[in-house]
Amino acid sequence: MSEILAVAELRCVFGGVLAVSSASFSCNEGSITGLIGPNGAGKSTVLNAIAGTVQAASGSVRYRGAEILGQPSHHRARRGISRTFQLANVFDRMTALENLLVGARPGRPDSLRGALLGVRAWRAWESAQIQKARDLLARCGLSGLEDHYAGELSGGQKRLVEICRSLMADADLILLDEPMAGVSPRLAEQIAEYLVGLASGGLSMLMVEHEMSIVAELCQTVVVMAEGQVIMTGTMAEIQRDQGVIDAYLG
Repeated sequence: MSEILAVAELRCVFGGVLAVSSASFSCNEGSITGLIGPNGAGKSTVLNAIAGTVQAASGSVRYRGAEILGQPSHHRARRGISRTFQLANVFDRMTALENLLVGARPGRPDSLRGALLGVRAWRAWESAQIQKARDLLARCGLSGLEDHYAGELSGGQKRLVEICRSLMADADLILLDEPMAGVSPRLAEQIAEYLVGLASGGLSMLMVEHEMSIVAELCQTVVVMAEGQVIMTGTMAEIQRDQGVIDAYLG
């Protein structure tokens, strides 16, 4: 597997508080990498630093071999990095379909040629994006809810809408912050199956998750953090046998 993300000696400081003191790990293409650790270990801060929503004090974040630390978050999004949150971030007063269309990349109509072609180009682009959004909703089992307001959906359905919206932007790497939080067991299983299918199709994911059974089921590689540091990287079986991990977290 080729490497899509490499984090080296990442360090984040907030108001004199050292939130992340040393984080180094990598993620491979087409795989789900788990990021685990006790509350306050710095996991969400690492995701934010990769996405560009917080500024790292030092270190390196390389995406597809290129340094992205210091770039604004929208530049990283255009490169193919997307982020979800602990609470699903959807537009409640828009339909599920409209939520996905918000994430669509600007197409040819935004170019000079598109403007010259006029209404026909806009309609063709819009039709293509609507079909793409419907295909994504169908793939995750939400096609029957495309006209429902997102505020009416369950927590798990909102989570799926959020993930699908990332795919509308053609993300190659999705940063998932506790995707199963507050989700019913049935929908959690549906989300897990969907994520596995996305990974098999080549999508890469870095996932913060507290439920160890989910990490064991989905993640090929697991990164363990404690007190702002990465203390081990390995398979779930390997970290479960490591005494340092047991002392810091699993115990």
